[in-house]
Amino acid sequence: MSPRRPVALACSVIGAGVVALDGTVLTIAQPVLQRDLGADTGQVQWTSTGYLVAVASLLVFAGRLGDRYGHRRLFVIGCLGFAGASAGIAAAPGIGWVVALRVLQGVAGALLQPATLGMLRAVYPPDRLGMPVAVRTSVIGLAAAAGPLIGGALVDAYGWRAVFLLGVPPTLAIALLCLAVPYEEAAPGRRSQEARLKRGTPPPAAPVGPSRPVLAALRALDLPGAALLGLALAALVQGLVHGPAAGALPALAVAATAGIAFVRHERRVPEPLVPPGMLRRGPVAAGLGALLAVSAALSGTLFTATYLFQDTLGLGPLPTALRMVPLALLMIVGAPVSAVLAKRYGARRTATTGAGLLAAGVLLLARPEVTGSALATGGCAALIGAGFGAVMVTATSVVVHRAAEAHAGVAGGLQQTAMNTGPVLGVALASVLLPSGTALPALAAAAALAVPAALALPGAARAAGEPAGDAGEPAGHASGAATTGSAAAPNVRS
Repeated sequence: MSPRRPVALACSVIGAGVVALDGTVLTIAQPVLQRDLGADTGQVQWTSTGYLVAVASLLVFAGRLGDRYGHRRLFVIGCLGFAGASAGIAAAPGIGWVVALRVLQGVAGALLQPATLGMLRAVYPPDRLGMPVAVRTSVIGLAAAAGPLIGGALVDAYGWRAVFLLGVPPTLAIALLCLAVPYEEAAPGRRSQEARLKRGTPPPAAPVGPSRPVLAALRALDLPGAALLGLALAALVQGLVHGPAAGALPALAVAATAGIAFVRHERRVPEPLVPPGMLRRGPVAAGLGALLAVSAALSGTLFTATYLFQDTLGLGPLPTALRMVPLALLMIVGAPVSAVLAKRYGARRTATTGAGLLAAGVLLLARPEVTGSALATGGCAALIGAGFGAVMVTATSVVVHRAAEAHAGVAGGLQQTAMNTGPVLGVALASVLLPSGTALPALAAAAALAVPAALALPGAARAAGEPAGDAGEPAGHASGAATTGSAAAPNVRS
């Protein structure tokens, strides 16, 4: 077997796993970090907010960079930056340094996350993409389950700085592996030229003047569009994280204004950041909607359950974590099963069933007689984990493989944006409704919103590997691009 697929899969799995592990262990380390550095609660909150804002604002643009300059290159840069920032945080002398380096870590995470999906899209044909995505999902579930235990042990034994060193060795190792076993990636310019020739479309006229290559490169990246989208997402995350606190409403207003400006800008430019055909295609938009809904429901439920078990039932942190273990186990085991089911019965049935299981698990968890029983709570957690894993595997596979290979990075960036924005939405909703006791029913309703989105995914007849291009490309071209790519060249945030 060519080394391209094992290397791409290893990079995708380890990259996504390290990012997921980093998020879970940080939560454990924050109280000790606060005491050790003499920081206040607001400063410590920015160790998470700064990272989220940086990641959310750059994911789609990072995907565009990967499409333009190669996903492997962006992955290596992201890994080295992530490892360097992590090591810097471990040696940081004060909270200001920690926050600044967490922002830098977010920038690096934004570079590597879309590449973990873009590399898979480049080397796996569409009908074989489900299982690699499932393996990636299983590792994310494993990281989410093991993170609190590993983080707690490290903090107890060596202090909070040790948790930031945890991801440095694997991140450096996978970056070196990616460099040591390179594989061919078709030059983006050549891919675009070949696509135009197949469609019979002449290449666009180049601007006249000595700066022609620079202007063409800048136009292809759509920097104004990237800035508007980044501002909209960063302001949205900032507003949602702070909820009804002062400054939240202005941030949300900025997000809305920048979002409207981004849409208007994208309609006017010749090479938009997000190809117009990508989101007009039903399956891609439906997959993103399903991912946004289930990630919001999952994160909001975990946030609510923590307070429910500890404050209402009086359980300690360890018993609380043990009640949620079935969630991670079913996510780990269920992801590969979901890939098999999606190939046999179609993404539509698999994702719809998964969304239903997730909504039912959250709704049952709201019943007092359920939360009072460890066995019943574990059953609800199992439903939630199985349902979330099924939707994540099937919807991610659809989003990635139904976008043309030339835009796989943008598709991966959109998928990662949904998976990073959804948890912020879910926790914000849970925070507002927690005092009234209606958080879990509302989160079950959020999970149910994934059902209509899942119904728009491909059925069994179209799930067997019929890829469709975007940006106006015919399906035949997309299929050819996938075949060429496989012959020639992964909140919880992954």
